[in-house]
Amino acid sequence: MNQGSFARGAIVGDWAAVRRLLVMRPDNIGDVIMASPALRALKENLPDLHLTLLASPAGSQAADLLPWVDDVLTWRVLWQDLGRLPFDPEREWSLVERLRDGRFDAAIILTSFSQTPHPAGLVCHLAGIPLRAGESKEAGQGELTFTLPSAPDALHQAERNLRLVESLGFAVGDRHLALSIPADAARSAARLLAGAGLEPAAPFLLLTPWTSCQARTYPPARFGLAARLLADRLDWRVVVVGREGDGEQAAEVLEPLGSRAVSLVGATDVPELAALVAGSRLVLANNTSVLHMADALNRPMVITYSGTDLETQWSPRRAPARILRKPTFCTPCYRFVCPYNRECMDIAPEEIVTASLELLAPTGRGKGARPCAPTVPGWGE
Repeated sequence: MNQGSFARGAIVGDWAAVRRLLVMRPDNIGDVIMASPALRALKENLPDLHLTLLASPAGSQAADLLPWVDDVLTWRVLWQDLGRLPFDPEREWSLVERLRDGRFDAAIILTSFSQTPHPAGLVCHLAGIPLRAGESKEAGQGELTFTLPSAPDALHQAERNLRLVESLGFAVGDRHLALSIPADAARSAARLLAGAGLEPAAPFLLLTPWTSCQARTYPPARFGLAARLLADRLDWRVVVVGREGDGEQAAEVLEPLGSRAVSLVGATDVPELAALVAGSRLVLANNTSVLHMADALNRPMVITYSGTDLETQWSPRRAPARILRKPTFCTPCYRFVCPYNRECMDIAPEEIVTASLELLAPTGRGKGARPCAPTVPGWGE
């Protein structure tokens, strides 16, 4: 196939006839959310398409927010968990068999700048999937039928996904992240707030102080202090969210918040969390999945962004935002654990407060104001 002959909006060759498509993105929640513009474009170009998303156990939790996904295959792929998964050839062959049973016409393999599509391409090839597309820095051996040369590492992940889809001739009408919150998740989130004593119309800050990676985590106690200073200025409550495992560390965040705190740590699933993001007036977070939720839902955010990654790769592109971090010689390091005391995140709580007030000021939000919020299906019912 001549990969340089496609015209934008003119679907390449046999891809126009695809009816059963596998999209592989076996990464975290944020990575799946950043695939939303590409998934939407595929469905808009091929309305009769049946789209199956292969995602990790974590990433699969975001599937209910993506209305373009018809089916989800949850799988921990060996090539991203090598050394952590036990050696089990039967397990790996069972993935090939499941993909064969899916009778897919094609597979699109979405990867980040540091990943290769070729292991996934080989699995799809063994499963008999005739069309297989991915972006690669390496030369393959036939694992893919369409290989797009890799973009520069600094390209935003959402644009990287769209670039591959466009290279196959699919037209892209909207490049923004997008989520659709199920009405039952919105109602459940509203009940959680009401149960914690927060009125449906009351403005609140949403604070997500933890990540799965030490090197990307702003000191939680300082986050709690920043949120308290800001909440006192605005006369708002602070809703603190996190995974169930974060509950053991919650005291260092909740203590400085005092009576301003509404703790929902470990109390929400991913759709409920997205509903809380949509209902918030401001999001305070690290570089984690909540950043991408806020961007998709167009909610103002202040992000403590570590030097582990380039801002251009993952930062918000649509929602009002302030990105805070300190320049360091080691950026980007892509480490999970920082050996330098996270100097890139040496941000005073007062800096977070100032950035938040500056972000909110043009909208007239503040003490005594009733800031508008997006309409969330089921919210307050």
